[in-house]
Amino acid sequence: MFRFWKRANWKYTILGGGERMDNAGYNTGSFDGLHQVSDDVDDDDEMVDIAGATLDFSNTDDDPPLNSGGYEEHSPGRGMNGAGGPTAMMDPLEDPVPGVGTYEDFNTIDWVREKSKDRDRHREITSKSKESMGALLHRISDAFSGWLLMLLVGLMSGALAGGIDISAHWLTDMKEGVCLNGFWFNHEHCCWTSNEPTFKERDKCPDWKSWAELIVGTGEGGFAYVVNYMMFMFWALLFSFLAVTLVKSFAPYACGSGIPEIKTILSGFIIRGYLGKWTLIVKTITLVLAVSSGLSLGKEGPLVHVACCCANILCHLFTKYRKNEAKRREVLSAAAAVGVSVAFGAPIGGVLFSLEEVSYYFPLKTLWRSFFAALVAAFTLRSINPFGNSRLVLFYVEFHAPWHLLELGPFILLGIFGGLWGALFIRANIAWCRRRKTTLLGHYPIVEVLVVAGVTALVSFPNSYTRMSGAELIKELFNDCSLLDSSQLCRYKQDTNATAGTSAGNGLADRPADSGLYTALWQLSLALLFKMGITVVTFGMKVPSGLFIPSMAVGAIAGRLLGVGMEQLAYYNHDWAIFRGWCTPGADCITPGLYAMVGAAACLGGVTRMTVSLVVIMFELTGGLEYIVPLMAATMTSKWVADAFGREGIYEAHIRLNGYPFLEPKEEFEHKSLAVDVMRPRRADPALAVLTQEGMTVEEAEALVASTRYSGFPVVVSQESQRLVGFVLRRDLLISIDNARQRQEGVVSSSQVLFTEHPPAQAADAPPPVRLRSLLDLSPFTVADHTPMDITVDIFRKLGLRQCLVTHNGRLLGIITKKDILKHMAQMANRDPDSILFN
Repeated sequence: MFRFWKRANWKYTILGGGERMDNAGYNTGSFDGLHQVSDDVDDDDEMVDIAGATLDFSNTDDDPPLNSGGYEEHSPGRGMNGAGGPTAMMDPLEDPVPGVGTYEDFNTIDWVREKSKDRDRHREITSKSKESMGALLHRISDAFSGWLLMLLVGLMSGALAGGIDISAHWLTDMKEGVCLNGFWFNHEHCCWTSNEPTFKERDKCPDWKSWAELIVGTGEGGFAYVVNYMMFMFWALLFSFLAVTLVKSFAPYACGSGIPEIKTILSGFIIRGYLGKWTLIVKTITLVLAVSSGLSLGKEGPLVHVACCCANILCHLFTKYRKNEAKRREVLSAAAAVGVSVAFGAPIGGVLFSLEEVSYYFPLKTLWRSFFAALVAAFTLRSINPFGNSRLVLFYVEFHAPWHLLELGPFILLGIFGGLWGALFIRANIAWCRRRKTTLLGHYPIVEVLVVAGVTALVSFPNSYTRMSGAELIKELFNDCSLLDSSQLCRYKQDTNATAGTSAGNGLADRPADSGLYTALWQLSLALLFKMGITVVTFGMKVPSGLFIPSMAVGAIAGRLLGVGMEQLAYYNHDWAIFRGWCTPGADCITPGLYAMVGAAACLGGVTRMTVSLVVIMFELTGGLEYIVPLMAATMTSKWVADAFGREGIYEAHIRLNGYPFLEPKEEFEHKSLAVDVMRPRRADPALAVLTQEGMTVEEAEALVASTRYSGFPVVVSQESQRLVGFVLRRDLLISIDNARQRQEGVVSSSQVLFTEHPPAQAADAPPPVRLRSLLDLSPFTVADHTPMDITVDIFRKLGLRQCLVTHNGRLLGIITKKDILKHMAQMANRDPDSILFN
C-alpha cells in the first residue's frame, strides 16, 4: 500500500495552497488535464493497492462517478468557440457548468457544501409546491423517496443474503458428499425426506453418499478415509482458487472485509468503484466460494459491503441521492445496519453497529430509516428461511439453568482472555499484512490463498471440530446437552445417585464426564490453537473475508472448555464454600453452552472493540435475553484489557495500515500544539499560493495552476493585503476556465479572471472577462493562528472539513487540511508521518 501511494498519480501533499495532488494530468493547466495522464507515466503508476487489491484506474468500468454529470455534455443549441454561442459575459451562477461541484476519485467531499446544496434544493421544492398540484406531488414523492429507497435496499440485501447462506451451506456439504435425490440439496435437506435416519444418527440417510461411497463403493476403512480426505482437499482448493481468481481478474475491490473502507467512505472519502455493480456481483459469488472452501473466515463483514453496494446502486434511481454525496452517505449508513441485520438476524444490533462502529454522520432521521431498512431485510431473510429452522436467529439457544452471581468471576476471566486475544490478534495480523505488502508474498495472491487453503484443509479434516464450518462449530459449542443428545460434547456418565428432577427448569443434573467428552476436549484444545494461528494469516488475503465468525469461534471454544471445567469442578467439589447453597448434588447449576456464548462475545469484542452493539447482537443472535449481564461483563472487561495494549480495533488498525484519510472520532488529541504549528506553509516553505479577486489574467491563473499541484486556492483582495475573500477548488477553476473558452466569445489568455461581485471598468478594446465569483466559497472555515489544535481537530471531525484556513486579524497566514492533522498526530505518536498518503 505505502509503496504504491508514493508512486501513484494521486498523492496528496499540502503546501499552503490546498491539497497537493501529484497527478501529472493536472499540470496541463486546462480541463483536459482532468482526463489525461502524461505520456511519461509508467503503467505501474496507474495502479492502486487498497486493502491489498491492486487496481488499474486507467479503465474504470464501474458505476459513473458519484454525484457527477457528464463533463463534456453541453446544452443543445450552444456552439463551440463562439459559433452560435452567446456573446454575453458568462456567469457560471446563471449558466451552470457541467462538472463543477463534483469530486475526483480519492478525494474528500465537502460536507458543508453538500448539506447546503440539499437545503437549497429542499427550499426550492417547498416553495414551488404552493404553485401547482404537480409541484405538490413532486414534494410528496421527494419526501417519500427516502423510505422507498430503504425498502428496496432491505429487500435486495435480504434476498442476496438468503441466497448466500443457502449456497454456502450447499457447497460446504459438497466437500464431504452429494445427495442422490438432487445434487443441489445440502446434507440436511437431503435427509429431511428420508425415513431411515434414527434420532442418534440423524445425519445418516441412504440418499446422502460420501465421496468414498460413490467412488470405491464403501464408506468404511482406511482407503475410504483417504478418498474422502483427498476429495475434501480438492474441493477446498478448487473453491479458494475460483474465489481469488475471480477477485483478481474482475473486481479487486471485492477482497477483504470491506468494513475499513466503508468507514472511510462514510467519513467523506471517495473510492470509485468500491461500491459498484461489478464489485457487488463478484463479492457475492466469491463470498460463497471463500466460505465454502473452509478458510477461517466469515461472511458477516463482507455482507455489510454487499448491502452498501446494493444501496449505492439503488441510489442512482433517485436524483436526490444520486447528486448529493452527503445524502448518499446517510443511505450507506443505513445499509451498514442492513448488512449486520441479514448477517446475524439482528436488526436492532445492526442499527447500533452502524451507529457505534461504522457511521461518521448519523442524524436522527438516518436512525429511523436504518431501523426500517434493517427490519425489511430481516423479514425478507426470514421469509427465505435459509437456516431451515423457521427462526430468524442463527444460533438459537435455550438454556434451562439460570446463571449465578458467583459465575461472574469465570465470565470476567473469559473477558480477560478475549481482550488478550484481541490485542494479540491485531498486532499479529497487522504485522503479517505489512509483511505481505513489503515482500514478494504480496505479488502472488493466488499462490498465497491456495497455500493457506491447502494447509487449512490438510490440518482441519482429521479434527471434526475444525472440519465443520465456523457457524456449525459455534452452534455445536452453544448447545445445551439434552438426555438423548448424540454430540460428543454431551458424553457424560449416567449418575444413578443424581435425581434429575431437582434441577431448576427442565435441564439435566450435572454429571461426571465420560472418556468421549475428554476426547472432545482434547480436540477442541487443538482446534483452538489452530484457529488462533490460521485466522491471523487468513484475514486480509485477496478473497472476501469476515472476522466475526472466526473470532466468535475462538471465544466459544475457550468458553466451552472453561464451562466444562467449571461443571466438573462443581460436581466433584460441591461442598466447597463457593458452590455450597446453589450447586447441590443433582442440580443443574453450570451450563457450558452459556460459557461458550460469553466467550464468543468476549473475543469478538476484544478484536473489534464493540460494546453496546455487540451485546445486543449476541442476545438477538441466540435469543438469550436473560444473559445480558454476563455478556455485558465479559464485553466490557474484554474492551478494557484490549485497550490497555492499544486503543485501535482491527478495523481502525487496517485503516491506518492502508493510509486512509480517516479521523477516528474516538481518538483523543492530547497534545498542546496550536494551529500555527501545524499549518502550511512553514517558515522554510515557499509563500502561500493564492489568487487575487481581480487583476489576474486567464494566462496567469492557468500558469499558477500549472506550476502547483494544489487542489484549491485561497482568494485574497490583493497580494499586498492578503485579506481573505474566499476559497476556490482547483477542479472547479479549471473546468470553468475551459468552459468559458469554449462557450464565451472573445475569451483569450489576456482576459481578466474576476471573483468580484461587480466587474471593474475596463478599456473598450479589452477582451471580455471571465466571472467566477459563483465558484467561491465566500465563508470558508477559518481559525486564528493561536487556536489550540484539539479544538481544530474537533471542528474537522464534527463538520467533516476538507481544509481550514488560518488567519491573523483577518490576514491569511496558511491552511490546515485533514492530511496535515493526520501527519501531525502520527508524528506525536512517533509514527511515520509519510504513512498518511491521502488528503
